[in-house]
Amino acid sequence: MSSQTGTDPAAAPSHGSAMELRFAKDTSLTEVMRLRVQSLQRSGQKRQDGERLLLPHEAVYRLDFSNQKLTFVHWSVSLIGHGRVTITGISQLWTPDLTHLMTRQLLEPVGTFWRNAGDPEDTPLKCLEADIQEFGERIAEMAKVRKVMYFLLAFKEGAEADKVSISMEFNQA
Repeated sequence: MSSQTGTDPAAAPSHGSAMELRFAKDTSLTEVMRLRVQSLQRSGQKRQDGERLLLPHEAVYRLDFSNQKLTFVHWSVSLIGHGRVTITGISQLWTPDLTHLMTRQLLEPVGTFWRNAGDPEDTPLKCLEADIQEFGERIAEMAKVRKVMYFLLAFKEGAEADKVSISMEFNQA
C-alpha cells in the first residue's frame, strides 16, 4: 500500500505548481557498479580505501530535475507485501563515469520505509519522519546545483524492486 510522508501538502507554502518526480532505476550504472565488484573478485584485488561497492540487494536509481528551484512537499512510497527499502543519496561530488563511489559521498540521513512481516498489507509504511523530512529538504537543496541526482536503493527483509514505487512531490518556484 502507499504511504505519503513529509510536509503536510496543505501546510506547505505554494510558490507554484506541484511536480512529482519518480525514482528511476539506472540499469546501466547499476551494471557498471556490479562489474566493478566482479572485476575485483576475479582479480583478487581489494577495493580502494573508502570505496563503496554495490551490494547484491542494491541498485542505483536517479532523479532528473527539469526545474532546479524546488521546495520539498512529501514522499510517496508504495510497497507490495512487507520489507524494508533504504534510500541513500549520493552527493554532487560523484561523477560516475570518471570515479568510483566513495563512502564520503553518501549523504545522511537516509530514507528508510518499511512494513514488518505479519503486518496487514493495508498497514501504512513506517518511517523515521524527521529523517525523511530532512532528506527530502536536502534533495531539494541539491537540485539547485544538479540536473540529476543518484541514489543507492537497498531492498531488504522481503522487499523487491518490482514491488516498490517511490516518488517525491515538490512545489516549483
